[in-house]
Amino acid sequence: MSEFIPGQRWISDGEAELGLGTILNVDFRSVTVLFAASQETRTYSVRQAPLTRVVFGSGDRIDAADGWQLIVDDTKEIDGLIVYIGETDDGELRELSEAQIADSMQFNQARDRLLTGQVDRNDWFDLRFRTLHHFHRIEQNPALGLAGPKIDLIPHQLYIADEVSRRHAPRVLLADEVGLGKTIEAGLILHRLLLTGRAQRALILVPDSLTHQWLVELLRRFGLEVTLLDEQQSQAYGDANPFEAGQLVLASQQWLFANPHRQSQADDSHWDMLIVDEAHHLDWSPEGSGPGYACVERLAHATPGLLLLTATPEQMGVESHFARLRLLDPDRYHDLAAFKAEEAGYIEVATAIDALDSLPGESAAFTAVERVIDDSDSQALLETLVDAESGEAQRDAARRQLREQLLDRHGTGRVMFRNSRRHVAGFPERRLHTASLELPSAYRRLLRKLGRDEDALDELLIETGLDHPDVLLYLDTTYRALSDDPLNAEPWWQIDPRVTWLLELLTDAGRDKVLVIAHDRETATDLAEALRVLGGMHAPVFHEGMSLVERDRAAADFSDEEEGSQVMVCSEIGSEGRNFQFCRHLVMFDLPQHPDQLEQRIGRLDRIGQRHAIEIHVPVFADSPGERLLRWYQEGMDAFSAPHGVGSDLYDAFGDALADALLDPESLDAIIAETRALFETRLAERDAGRNRLLELNACRHERAETVASAIRELDTDKALPRYLDQAFDIFGIDSQDLGGDMNHLRAGPHMLDGLPGLAKGEEGFTATTSRSRALTRDDVQHLSWEHPLVREIVGRILDGAMGNTALALLNHPAIPAGRLMVELVFRTYCPAPSRLHVNRFLPPTAIRVLLDESGANLSDKVSFTGLAKNLKKVKKAVARDLIKSRHDQLRELLTQGEGEADRELPTIIETAQQRMRDELDGELTRLQALARHNPAVRDDEIQALRDERQALDTAIEGTRLRLDAVRVIVTVDNETRR
Repeated sequence: MSEFIPGQRWISDGEAELGLGTILNVDFRSVTVLFAASQETRTYSVRQAPLTRVVFGSGDRIDAADGWQLIVDDTKEIDGLIVYIGETDDGELRELSEAQIADSMQFNQARDRLLTGQVDRNDWFDLRFRTLHHFHRIEQNPALGLAGPKIDLIPHQLYIADEVSRRHAPRVLLADEVGLGKTIEAGLILHRLLLTGRAQRALILVPDSLTHQWLVELLRRFGLEVTLLDEQQSQAYGDANPFEAGQLVLASQQWLFANPHRQSQADDSHWDMLIVDEAHHLDWSPEGSGPGYACVERLAHATPGLLLLTATPEQMGVESHFARLRLLDPDRYHDLAAFKAEEAGYIEVATAIDALDSLPGESAAFTAVERVIDDSDSQALLETLVDAESGEAQRDAARRQLREQLLDRHGTGRVMFRNSRRHVAGFPERRLHTASLELPSAYRRLLRKLGRDEDALDELLIETGLDHPDVLLYLDTTYRALSDDPLNAEPWWQIDPRVTWLLELLTDAGRDKVLVIAHDRETATDLAEALRVLGGMHAPVFHEGMSLVERDRAAADFSDEEEGSQVMVCSEIGSEGRNFQFCRHLVMFDLPQHPDQLEQRIGRLDRIGQRHAIEIHVPVFADSPGERLLRWYQEGMDAFSAPHGVGSDLYDAFGDALADALLDPESLDAIIAETRALFETRLAERDAGRNRLLELNACRHERAETVASAIRELDTDKALPRYLDQAFDIFGIDSQDLGGDMNHLRAGPHMLDGLPGLAKGEEGFTATTSRSRALTRDDVQHLSWEHPLVREIVGRILDGAMGNTALALLNHPAIPAGRLMVELVFRTYCPAPSRLHVNRFLPPTAIRVLLDESGANLSDKVSFTGLAKNLKKVKKAVARDLIKSRHDQLRELLTQGEGEADRELPTIIETAQQRMRDELDGELTRLQALARHNPAVRDDEIQALRDERQALDTAIEGTRLRLDAVRVIVTVDNETRR
C-alpha cells in the first residue's frame, strides 16, 4: 500500500457511496479520511485500511474543485501528491494537483479492473445487475422500512408508524390503550428511520423489569441488535463513555435515573432518537420535577427525535399528561392553565367532525361545522358539501378533506396518538368469574375487631407498619405482619381458602396456562411454595426482587408450551409491560386499589391477536373489604368488561371515600352510585372532546390500507425467492428446504465471512418468506428484502467490486466468430448526507448499454435476460488474453458507452426532481397551512422541511453516472468452443 500523505485522494473499498476521500491526517497507527461529498469522516488502521488510491491515466477526464475539467496527458509527483498535466476543454494546457480534484469525482473501479484483466464469474455479474434492479425498485416502495419486521399488518399500528416516521425528527407520545402495540409502533418507527438513514443512534430507556423483553423484541421482530447497558457493563469500559459502545443502546430507567455520573455520560453522547417507555412514571409538577423527569428532559432537549410511550397518559391527572407534552415541545406546552383552557374547546371540534356525516341536510350540522372553520379553503369545502348541484363523489371528497383538515388543525393529534379498543377490532371477550369464599377465623377475628373498635385501625397500622387500606384488602399480608401473635403461628397459606380454590381451578383448567397476580411480593413467593407443598406443582415466580435473568427464565418456563409450567405467580410487577397473551386464564388472587393497575393486569393477556376469550378469576371473602372493592369495580365502572380510560378520574374522586367505606358497608351503596354517575359523565365527555379527536386522528384507514397494500406487494414478490436462491449459492450459504415454505440456513464451507446470523460452525437459523408462517413460530425468522442478511448481501454487492467485470462467450449462428460486444451497466451516483434519504426519489438507477464492436447500440434489441441465458463461461487466463488483445478497442467502446448513457441522465434527474418537489412541496404547503391553526406544528419542523427540499434539489441536480459493471462478450463458433 502506498504511503498515506495528507491531500492524497482515496476511495473506500467497502463504502463506495461515500465518494472521493481526502487524507486529513496520518500517524503510525491510523489514517483519517474526509469524504466531503457525503459529509462523513472515517478513521482506519494504517495496516488494514480498506482504501484504494485514486490514480487517473492518460485520456481520463478529471473534474477540478472550482468547476473546470482536465483531460489527462501526463503526470508528475510533488511531495507525495500526484499532479496531473493535460488540456482543458478550451485547449489550455494546465496542471491539477490531486488535492484540488472535485469531491464528486469517483474512481471508476469497473473500468480499471477490466483493462487490467481482472474479471469475475458471469453469474456474479448477473447477480450484480439484478441486485441493482431490485434495490432501485424496493427503495422507492412506500412501505420501505415497515415491510421487514415480523408483525401482523394491523391498520392503526401501520398508520402511526408511517405518519410519524415520515416527519423530520419526530417527537410524539404513543398512548394507545394497553395491548394495542405501542412497543411495535415504536419499533417500526425506529426500524424505518434506521433503514432510511434518517437516524443512526438511539437511546432506549425502559423500566428495569422490561429491559430484556425490549432486547428480545427488537431482535426477534425487527432484527435490531442493541447494546444493553447496566452498571456492570459500563464499568467494563473503564474511563471510556459506555454510551458510545453501540449505535442502539438500551438501559434501565431505574439504573440511569439514580446515577448522575452515567446521566452525564449519556448527555455527552449524540443521539438521533430517544425512546422512553412507561413515561407516566416520570414525576413532574409546576413546583418541581423528580430525577427521572429531569434526566429525560435534558436528553430530550439535546435529541432531535423523541418517542414517549404510555398506556395511561392521564393516570396521574392532567398535570402529569401536560408534563409529557412539555417534554415533546416545551415551547408549545409551557402554560398549564392555557393548556386546560384549550382542551375545553375540543368538544366543539369533535361535534363538528361528527356533524359532517349529516351534511347536506341538517341546518344544525351546518352551523356546528361553520362555527369551527376559519379559513377560505375549509369554507369552500363546506359549500361544496352542501351545494345541491354537487355530485355524490364531490361531496364525499369534500367531506373527507374537511374532516382531515379539522383533525390536523385542532388539538394534540400531531403530538399524541391514542387508539382505544372501541375502534380497533381483534380483541377477545372478557369473562369474569368470581368466587365467594368463607373468611378463615384468623382473618374474621381481625375484621371484627376493626369493626367494633374505632381506634383499632390506627393501632393496627402502627403495629404492622402497613398503609391504609392495604391492611384491610391484603389480609394475608396483615396476618404475616402480626406473626408474633400466637394465634398466627401457621403460615397464612395453610389457613387461606383461596389456596385450595386455586388448586381446584388449576385441576379444572387441564393443560391451559394460568397466570396468577398478587399485590405483594411475599404473597406471590409464599403462594408458589403452597402450590408445591399442597399440590406438588412447580410454579415459577416473577417479582421485583429477582434479577432480570431470573425473571426472564421464569417467563420462559411459563411460556414453553410443551414442557413449561402450567401456572406462574407474579407480584404486581407482573402487570407492567410483560406480554402473556399465549395464556387466557388470569387469576387475581387479590384486587389492586387503582383501576389502572386492574386494567394493566388484564392487559397482560388481553392484547390484540389474543385468540381466546379472557377468563378472569377473582376469589373474594364474603362480606369483606375485598368483596366491597369488587362491587365498586363492577357496579361503579364496569371495570372488568373493557378498558374505559377514566379509572384515574374515578379513583381521584372516590378513592379516599372508598377506603373509609371498606369497613362501613352502609355508605358503600352511595359511593357506588356516585361513581357510576361520574363514570357515565366522563365517558360522554371523552366521546365528545379531546379523546374523540385523538381516536379519529390515531388511525386514518385509507392511509393505513395504502401502507398495508404496499407491504403485501413486497410480501408476495415472486422475485425474492429466485434472487435468494442465486445469492445464497454465490455467497456460500447452505439452504435446506424444510417444507411449508421454510428453509434452514447455515454457513457453507466456503461462505463469505461476516453474514448476520450465519457464523461458521454454528447452527444457523430457520426462515420463511411467508409472514403468516413466521408469526406462528418465535424460532422462525421472516425473510424479506429488509432482513439483515438480505440487506447485507445487497450492500456487499452494490458497495463492493463483486461481479463488476466479466467476460463470456456467445455462440450465435447469425453472428460471425471473433466479433466483440460490450455490455455496460452505468449507475447513477448522488452523494448526499444519509439523513436526506435521497434514495426515495433517486435510488441508484441502472442504465444498460450494449455496444457491438462497430459502436452500434443494441440495448433495445437485445434484453439482458435474453442475452445472459445464451452466454458461456470462459477460463480467466483466456479472458485476460482476450482483453489484452482488444485493449484499445475496449477503451474506445467504454468511452462511447459513457456518451450513450449520459444522454439518458437528464431525464432521470428531471423525473427524480419532479417526484421530490411534488411530495415535499405538497407537505410543505400542508404544514404551513396547519401552522396557522395548530401551534403543535413546530417552526423548526417547517424550516427543516424547507432545508431538506433545497438540499435534495441540489443533490439530485448533481447526480452523475459511473460505470458500475462491464461485461465483454466474444462470439465464437462451435469449432472454436471445442
